[in-house]
Amino acid sequence: MIVRKLRLERAWSQEQLAELSGLSVRTIQRIERGQNPGLESLKALAAVFEVDVAGLTPQVAVEEAMPERPTLTSDEKEALEYVRDVKGFYSHLLSYVVVIGALSVYNLVYSPDYFWAGWAAFGWGIGVLSHGLAVFEIFSLFGPGWEQRQVRKYLDRNRR
Repeated sequence: MIVRKLRLERAWSQEQLAELSGLSVRTIQRIERGQNPGLESLKALAAVFEVDVAGLTPQVAVEEAMPERPTLTSDEKEALEYVRDVKGFYSHLLSYVVVIGALSVYNLVYSPDYFWAGWAAFGWGIGVLSHGLAVFEIFSLFGPGWEQRQVRKYLDRNRR
């Protein structure tokens, strides 16, 4: 999507763009994966990139010009996004298990006196846990309400 292109042209990370726009990193990721952003998100991104809101959504016009292409409802798009997020989490979890397992074996074979692989398991485990909490929305510190408040705050700050 155009947001990714603009972000990469400025050599910004997703985290930097999220901070500048007042959006969450997850919202930036969803937009870059092709999910249609809300108007408030588009306004925040347009302000950061200093472009018109219409300049951020050229694919919308293309999709409207191709009626023969099957369109997804917002519920179907949300379900697909959820499935992609769950798939990403399970991929993350699998890589965690494989790498930590290999490190543990290596640790036990070459330096059984000190289990240093536990530190790697602990640190990466925190990342896997937070990824799972975010994907399954068990605990949402930065939920939709927070995002809307931050966008309003950002827009109000820039209007003055």
